[in-house]
Amino acid sequence: MKRMIMPLLLTLMLVLTACSGGKTSESPDGKQDNAAAGEAKTHESKGSHLAVGEQQQLPNGDLQQVTASAAELPAFLNDKSDDLKLVYEVAGSASDILQWMPCYCGCADSADHGSNLNCFVDEIRKDGSIVWDDHGTRCDVCVEIAVKSVTMAKDGKSLKEIREKIDSDYKTGYARPTDTPMPA
Repeated sequence: MKRMIMPLLLTLMLVLTACSGGKTSESPDGKQDNAAAGEAKTHESKGSHLAVGEQQQLPNGDLQQVTASAAELPAFLNDKSDDLKLVYEVAGSASDILQWMPCYCGCADSADHGSNLNCFVDEIRKDGSIVWDDHGTRCDVCVEIAVKSVTMAKDGKSLKEIREKIDSDYKTGYARPTDTPMPA
C-alpha cells in the first residue's frame, strides 16, 4: 500500500508545482497575510524568529526547522521513508488546499495547530522560506488527511467538497479537530 502512494504523490506534486502561484499580501508586520488573499488564517507561528538552517524543539516535542524554500526539505526527514518525504514535498506545495483542512489527530490541543497544513508546515514566509514541523513524521492521521485532501483536489473536487469529506470521515473515533475555517 505504501509503495502505491509514491507514484500518486509524485503525480500530485507535479500538478501542484505547476499550479502553485497563489496570491498573498503583506500584513503591517511584514508577514504574509493569507486572509487578505482569501486564504485561511492559520495559527501563530512558533518558528518566526528562526533563520534559514536553524531549528528548535517545541515544548510539545515537535521539531521545527527552516529551509530556504519548499524545494529544500528539512534535515529531520533525512532518515525517513521516501513516501514520507514525498508527503512533505506535496504539503509544502499544497498550502492552498491543506490550510482549509482540519486535522483530527489531537494536534489542536497538543500543538495548537490551526489546520492539517501545520502538521507539516508551521509558516510559509514572504521570502519563500519555510518553517517545517516534524509533527507529521509521527502521525498517520495527519498523513492520511493530507494525502486524501490533495488527491481529491487533483480529482477536481472543490475545497468545500474535500472539507466536507474530511469532516465526515473523521468526525467519530478521532480527536477534536483543529479550529479550521470552512472554505467558501
